[in-house]
Amino acid sequence: MSTASSTFSKGLEGVVAAQTEMSFINGTEGILEYVGISIGDLASKSTFEETVFLLWNKRLPTQPELDAFTKELRSDYAMCDALKARIRALPKDAQPMHALRTIVSSMAMDDPNPNENSVEAARHKALRILAGAPAVVAAFDRHRRGLDIVEPDQSLSFSANFLWMLNGEKPTDAMVRAFDICMITHADHGLNNSTFTARVIISTLSDMYSAMTGAIGSLRGPLHGGANEGVMKMLNEIPSLDQVEPYIMDKIKNKDRIMGFGHRVYKAKDPRAAELMTLAKQLADDTGNMDLYEKSHAIEQIMEREYASKGIYPNVDFYSATTYHCIGLQLDLFTPMFALSRIAGWAGHVIEQLSDNRLYRPTTDYVGPHNVAYTAIEDR
Repeated sequence: MSTASSTFSKGLEGVVAAQTEMSFINGTEGILEYVGISIGDLASKSTFEETVFLLWNKRLPTQPELDAFTKELRSDYAMCDALKARIRALPKDAQPMHALRTIVSSMAMDDPNPNENSVEAARHKALRILAGAPAVVAAFDRHRRGLDIVEPDQSLSFSANFLWMLNGEKPTDAMVRAFDICMITHADHGLNNSTFTARVIISTLSDMYSAMTGAIGSLRGPLHGGANEGVMKMLNEIPSLDQVEPYIMDKIKNKDRIMGFGHRVYKAKDPRAAELMTLAKQLADDTGNMDLYEKSHAIEQIMEREYASKGIYPNVDFYSATTYHCIGLQLDLFTPMFALSRIAGWAGHVIEQLSDNRLYRPTTDYVGPHNVAYTAIEDR
């Protein structure tokens, strides 16, 4: 006999568990909007800083407001000495997502009031984590390569500063813009798994650091943010353009998953993939990686031929892999890039949850036996 009070939905598919003003998704038509503005307009006209302000305040900023927000964000770029020491203490063979999760969690120890959960305090903590996470990723990557940590430059934008700290040299304008567009397109996406995780954690009135740590742990999974690494591994396995067709058809024959295709929500082309496809092509041409883009495009054409009728199209991970590679990022930094961006969305959802909180406590559908007699151990 079931004890569930409502219809069971495996994976909570189709269950409305929260209200938000941040992002709207129409998976049938391939629409994504942040506070009503299309992702295409934001990717082509906005900046990551302005997009974060939009998500957290539910409106675009005036120029003075954007200037003030940017100044506050940049003032939190720097890491304290204790945080640097923790990064240097990490094993050099640690995975970057594990390093990021661990260090973000440890940031609570440097906050004199880590458990303060007023909306104003939550915004401040969110800004601190958003500003500091790029320094954490860059510092860990340099630490594992045996290089000195590069101090942040408060004169640089979020994207430019990260690339500066990672490589120790000022990035080109094209690289900065490409990275900024990646940050914008990944910033929020409804009640995805990691966002749900953040909202569930904060609904207990835990704290911002715990919510962000849990969300990072969720994003690491290959069925969520980790998929972009799988795309790059797949592209690297294909030796040349003329081998794309047999490689993909063999996977289809064996019913292997084609990384970067299909989405739980979209039954049309992921609008973020459309933005990143154009960007990936431009970057590939600029950086001498057109072979990579051409393989990607060939895969998309094969998948469209074989699966478009079933609503399986490229998702955001497919072309973001090529984009990150062209920027010069190591493969295991792809998912941390997703996290750097999605902190904006996670934090916005945490703030929304705190503004009208109710503890998440779903029920289960018990399908086990009843009235089973206990058997003494000597009789088992």
